[in-house]
Order: sequence, then C-alpha cells, then structure tokens
Amino acid sequence: MRSSRSLFHTVAFSALLTAASLMASAASAADKITIMVGGYEKQIYLPAKLAESLGYFKDEGLDVELLNEAAGVDAENQLLAGAVQGVVGFYDHCVDLQAKGKFVESIVQFSQAPGEVEMVSSKHPDIKSPADFKGKTLGVTGLGSSTNFLTLFMASKAGLKPGDVVTVPVGAGGTFIAAMQQDQIQAGMTTEPTISRLIKTGEAGVLVDMRTVESTRKALGGTYPAASLYMEASWVDAHKEEAQKLANAFVKTLKYINTHSAAEIADKMPKDFYVGDKDGYIKALDEGKGMFTPDGVMPEDGPKTVLAVLSEFSKNVKGKQIDLSKTYTTEFVKNVQ
Repeated sequence: MRSSRSLFHTVAFSALLTAASLMASAASAADKITIMVGGYEKQIYLPAKLAESLGYFKDEGLDVELLNEAAGVDAENQLLAGAVQGVVGFYDHCVDLQAKGKFVESIVQFSQAPGEVEMVSSKHPDIKSPADFKGKTLGVTGLGSSTNFLTLFMASKAGLKPGDVVTVPVGAGGTFIAAMQQDQIQAGMTTEPTISRLIKTGEAGVLVDMRTVESTRKALGGTYPAASLYMEASWVDAHKEEAQKLANAFVKTLKYINTHSAAEIADKMPKDFYVGDKDGYIKALDEGKGMFTPDGVMPEDGPKTVLAVLSEFSKNVKGKQIDLSKTYTTEFVKNVQ
C-alpha cells in the first residue's frame, strides 16, 4: 500500500514538474519578441543589430530575436501572417497597407531619408536620367518593396508609363552586384555598403542619390521617412509595455549613433557586414549616418511626402482616403526618459 502511495506521489510530483516546465516554456515563448529585418547588414537598418550589440534590449528586460530577410516586402508578409511581431523596414509600407485595409504603424522612426541610390551600370552610359529608363530592366530588392515603390515613382515623374520599364527582384549585396555584372539589370536601387562596393570597382555610378535629407528633398520633393520599426496596430494596443520598452531601446540606439563616430559604431557591428572593406564601410557610414533621426520621432512633413510618392504611381493608393495619423505613433518615443 505504502509502495502504491509512494509511486502515486512520485508520478504526481513528476507530472507537476513537467507541467511547470511546460508553463515556463510557454511563458518564455510568449515573452519573446521576434523582429524581421529587411536585410540587417544594410546600413539603413543598422539600428536593429546595433541595439542588440549594445545590449539595449536586455537592459529593458526584453527577449528580442532578430531575423534577416533580404526584401522588406517579404518581412511585411511575415508580419501579416503573424510569424513575427515587428518589422524593421520602410515606413511607406504602413501607408500602402492601409490602402489594402491593413493597419500597421511605425512606432520608432529610424531615418528621415531612404539611404537608397539609383545606380547605373557603367555599360550603359546612355542612362543619364530616369527618363532614359524606357525599355530598360531595373533592379529592386523585391517586387512590392520600397525600392520598387521609389523606382516606379521616378519613372512616372519622368513621364514614363507603367509598361515602359521592367523591375526585377535581385536583392542586395552580392546578388545585386552579380545581376549588374551580368547585365541582367542596367540600373537598380540599392543601399550601403553595396553602393560603395560598385563605385570602388567602377562597375556602376550614381544616378539619383537619396542618402541625405537634402538630396532626398531634391529627388522626392520632401523629407522621406524610411527605415522604422513598424508593427500591427492591434499588437501595439495590446502590448503597450513591450512597445514602450522597444522604443526605449531603439531611441537609446539612435542617440548612440548621433553621439559616436562611424568608426566606433562600425566596431559594434559583425565583421562580415564590412564585406572585407572596413575602411569603406566606415566611410560610407560617416557620410550617411545623418539620415538617422536623433530621437525616433516622425519628421512632421514626412508622411505627406510618402503619400504623394505612392499616389503618383500606385493603383492601390491613388484616390484612396488614407488616414496618415494611423500609420505612425509618437506616443512611445516621446515617453522615453
């Protein structure tokens, strides 16, 4: 009898331990925040990996996992599918998605310029302006990506019709460079450090530069808020404490960028991000880090510029009533101490 009772207590205790373990595991899984980055080796999205490297997520008591995705549009799809809680990508997706009935919002605005450049292959010196895109194949990170948006905008503003150009997804980095070397694309939009790599080899030159606020205003007609942390509005409403902690971590990161040299920032990044040229990486970052906001706040005139750009060519957005106030929030960044 005692043996049976002992066995019963042992089994019961074992079951209790198993249940506690499962509950702890479930709690841990629930507490983890997964953020998809549209290419975390790109300098435009540098705050994501830098925040992790500096330990700012852990300082806030957050368990954040960063996942890498070459194109922002694919990261957006992961968010809508519920596979991730946030995306480090371009703010313009928030506007585009609202036109499709989906509500996502930027909760921390990383940059006020795209950090993108339209590169032209040295094999095609005849391309001297976006008007010369007619009949050409242009590289973008992905169809439906922000690089695709900006490319189609430039073509439309130059008087070209939708069928006059072909955009193809070629990613960034090595795949973008290979596509240009093989003449699969004659021009294309990309970011640092890919820009500097192509200029260094002489394989491509700059046609339209959107790495600074000034050059962006010239190209797009205003400030163009780009890299951001955006999340579904419903998730943010239900997880305000976590959203505030994420804002705390990223605003601290933006302040770090604003108060440290490009060399100091580069030292915090994974060495493979340099692609074998640390000096070139530092030089590009030094010239481009002015694109980042100092405080994560959305530039006041930015959302209107983004809406104007998308309305120029996008059938999704053109003629739609877009409530820009629902595409971003400053609630959390303004509460950062």
